[in-house]
Amino acid sequence: MNIPEVTDGEISFGTTKGLPPYDEIPDEFKPVVKISFPGKKVPKDGPERWMQLFNDWFFNGLKDLNLTPNSGVDLEKALRHIKAIMKSWACDHGHKEAGVSYLMSQYFEHADWEKNEEVSTK
Repeated sequence: MNIPEVTDGEISFGTTKGLPPYDEIPDEFKPVVKISFPGKKVPKDGPERWMQLFNDWFFNGLKDLNLTPNSGVDLEKALRHIKAIMKSWACDHGHKEAGVSYLMSQYFEHADWEKNEEVSTK
């Protein structure tokens, strides 16, 4: 699989290099309100699992992330690419969520994670 090379600067400041155009991302990866309401179980596979991983990672951060890469995928290179896109301000959030979720489904066979506890704003 061809994963774009990203520089340390792109990881720090973000990039949209390798982010699929929004209209080329399958509809099932596009944001919907139904995924992350409290108490909903995360599916074991499928688009909603990758979308939930994106949301937990983006909004809360992760304590633990275990990824099984698909055959032929360089785990470190794939993670660098995902992190660089997640930090980008060059596209709207919905495009970033859909694109990263879709790319993770292409790069990884399976993911397990534990998100950080939500921070109270009270």
